[in-house]
Amino acid sequence: MTAPADALDPVRAELLRAARAEAEAVLGRARADADETLRLARGTAEQVLAQARDLGAADGRAAAARERVRAAEDAWARELAARAEVFADLRVKTRRGVRQALVDGALPSARFAETARALLGADARITAVQGGGVTAEVPGRRLDLSADTLADRALARMGVRIESLWDRP
Repeated sequence: MTAPADALDPVRAELLRAARAEAEAVLGRARADADETLRLARGTAEQVLAQARDLGAADGRAAAARERVRAAEDAWARELAARAEVFADLRVKTRRGVRQALVDGALPSARFAETARALLGADARITAVQGGGVTAEVPGRRLDLSADTLADRALARMGVRIESLWDRP
């Protein structure tokens, strides 16, 4: 036996069909919105990632530039220290050489006294200096012709020519 047909069955079926159709439409719009949101989010993420890469690359370039400057400064400081060491050694050897020349008589001590009197006058008080040479004084003036001072003056007269020590052969 079949159940009697209800007069509202067609209405219910139509409401159910309409509800399903509406649900399908809402679900379709929701899926489309989700897809669009996902597409926009991916685009935004790609832009953010590209900006982050650019910023990272810029930071990396800046850090590399700072490191190059620091390395150049360190190298220059080491070179200057080495130059100072070589110059100090040259100064010691030059002083030693001038002192030895005085001991050997290559530079007569009497000549220093004559030079001092010629520069300061006959009244100059002449004093022998340990290590060789003399100092001379008159009121208001002093002359140092010691071995070490003469060696230092010889190096100073080289002026910028001393830079030739650092030239590559």
